[in-house]
Amino acid sequence: MSPPPSEPGTDRLSGRAWGTLFVLCGAIFLEGIDVAMLNVALPSIRADLGLSTGELQWVMSAYVVGYGGFMLLGGRAADLFGRRQMFLFWLTVFLLFSGLGGLADDGRTLIAARFVTGVAAAFMTPAGLSIITTGFAEGPQRDKALLIYSGTAAGGFSIGLVVGGLLTSADWRWVFFAPVVLSLVILVAALTLIPKSVRPERAGQRVDVLGGLTITGAIVLLVLAVERATHTAIGQTLGTLAAGFALLTAFVLTERRTAAPLMRLGILRNGSLVRANLAALLFSGGFFGFQFIAVLYLRELRGWSTVQTSLALLVIGIDAALSPTLTPKLVHRFGNAPVIFGGMVLAALSYALFLPVGADWTYAAMFPSLITLGLAFSLAYGPLTIVATEGIDEEEQGLAGGLLYTSFQFGAALGLSAVTAVNVASTDDGGSPKSLLDGYHAALLVPLIAAILAALVSAFGLRDRPRATDDDVPRATSAPAESAATAGAAAMSPTETDVAPWR
Repeated sequence: MSPPPSEPGTDRLSGRAWGTLFVLCGAIFLEGIDVAMLNVALPSIRADLGLSTGELQWVMSAYVVGYGGFMLLGGRAADLFGRRQMFLFWLTVFLLFSGLGGLADDGRTLIAARFVTGVAAAFMTPAGLSIITTGFAEGPQRDKALLIYSGTAAGGFSIGLVVGGLLTSADWRWVFFAPVVLSLVILVAALTLIPKSVRPERAGQRVDVLGGLTITGAIVLLVLAVERATHTAIGQTLGTLAAGFALLTAFVLTERRTAAPLMRLGILRNGSLVRANLAALLFSGGFFGFQFIAVLYLRELRGWSTVQTSLALLVIGIDAALSPTLTPKLVHRFGNAPVIFGGMVLAALSYALFLPVGADWTYAAMFPSLITLGLAFSLAYGPLTIVATEGIDEEEQGLAGGLLYTSFQFGAALGLSAVTAVNVASTDDGGSPKSLLDGYHAALLVPLIAAILAALVSAFGLRDRPRATDDDVPRATSAPAESAATAGAAAMSPTETDVAPWR
């Protein structure tokens, strides 16, 4: 679909390939900066629109539910209806409803706009990822593209923290209007730079509507239950979880019986894919949970301003620079599995360093933990994306991407809910500085435990044999692929035998 790289067997990309990657990186940057800016703007939104605590919570939750709930369906839609088509359509929807959020004069309109924006991101993001995984040859080119892509995503979130603070100081509505401008630029570039693709052939194939409805309903309910666990009664939470698992069971039964399933259950027999998704869920939960507690510590206990807090956390964004520079070299030298494992260990170290945080810590005392977390993210995020999609047939790349981003999103919701619950349970009603600090200390155990579990899961990948590099393979072994036609086909459509999981 995307143009082939200029030098097969190396990580050099053609100008057209760079153009495609530029557009897709712009989209994932947009998604990251949109979420981060809104986090910073919430207090100003509440003050201007007079929102209750419940309504304010739903401004964030609506996006999370839409994003997490429709991600798997969005990934499969890219496979079924065309990756470029889905990317462009849902980017347009994202643009329109982000603008609607900026124009909202009441909580209901804003919440509805955020829900649809989340749904748009759920379809747009896996479509963009699958354009990379199907258009760049599996190996050095795809690895380089994915690491640049993941670094851009992280950079969007980090930069969004600062930009959001600056825009909010002027007017919170610019937090919504800025993504509209960026979306429009990306849309125009996408129409020009992303190559047109042949619409997938679905003659005689039925769309698995029941499977789509049951899995979307199941994920929406499960994400909703986790997201609202600390805000609702235990009975309501358990009821929502039960309904979610009931729909998940219905989905599995549907997929086992239908001739054209939305999700081929056999994909879950891929051990590397399952490990990558589980590690991603745990890593995401720890990362977002830690960041939430760190923000509360700086804002509530230390009294730092929004901009001061954003600048303090900006150092975590070092992964935006390291992901496309340092990480590819480490992956080439050691393989994905050791790099992922190293990232998880560094994440655990980061949380452990912050665990004894005191009421009067200087920024210099916090810095080692924050910089270590940025390094951990740069080592883990990109290689996890590679491992979760390599060796997967081209017609299921959207599904694989949707699974991965569902894991990231569900993990974020789970981590945020867990640290919130522990923090609330460990903080006295009086809210004294000592009580607040005790609550933070207890809540910080959640990301530490999640990182340790993620390291244990990723350690299983160390057993797999690393993929051989071009220098390791004798030239004679590539003889069957010497013809231009065969080489081109291999570059554009690698098979499962071309790679080893968790290389």
